[in-house]
Amino acid sequence: MRYDHADQNKFPIDRPFDFSEDANWRIFRIMAEFVDGFEFLYPLRKEVTFFGSARLPETDKWYGVARKLGRLLAEEQFTIITGGGPGIMEAGNRGAYEGGGESIGLDIQLPTEQRRNAYVKKGIGFHYFFTRKVMLSASAQAYVFFPGGFGTLDEFFEMITLIQTKKMNSVPVICVGREFWEPLDTWIRTSLVQTFKTISAEDTTLYTIVETPEEAFAVIKDSKERKYF
Repeated sequence: MRYDHADQNKFPIDRPFDFSEDANWRIFRIMAEFVDGFEFLYPLRKEVTFFGSARLPETDKWYGVARKLGRLLAEEQFTIITGGGPGIMEAGNRGAYEGGGESIGLDIQLPTEQRRNAYVKKGIGFHYFFTRKVMLSASAQAYVFFPGGFGTLDEFFEMITLIQTKKMNSVPVICVGREFWEPLDTWIRTSLVQTFKTISAEDTTLYTIVETPEEAFAVIKDSKERKYF
């Protein structure tokens, strides 16, 4: 296989140039995703982002809770943003759709499967997981976390870290499901606050644990009235 100026250029001249092989072009693609993402989000108002497991089926309790919360918020003209996929994301979008509100999906582009659920009214796809993650964290004035896996926990700790370090305005971070979240809360309070003293006791006030969609809705609505939005 022939190369053009082989000592300087690693790309063969007898096949099309592959932009993905060049780091400079990857940077441009990343920049483009950020620009497109922020332009997509700019017109949205009163956004609430839902996080949670993509594995929970329609029959799961927390799917129903997320769906109802999405509907309650949509009926009050809140915009629901999710990762656009199945499980909790679908439930939040479904509730927003049924409540007549804005149902937004920020999904990831995969080569062999469609991840966007049927209840997304407006969506945008991202090639890079990390650009999508920034859009999800930058898009809302309230964040609601349902039971989930590593991805959900990663987003949860990132949100409270950004608020703790004042890199982001103080906004409601709501954890739905006491059975799931209270053991983590206990570990935070005992290990991090008391035993290792790696965070302050006041840092445990950065999030609120609730059980029902009505409780979560009340926290968000109260935050709106206190001009978080």
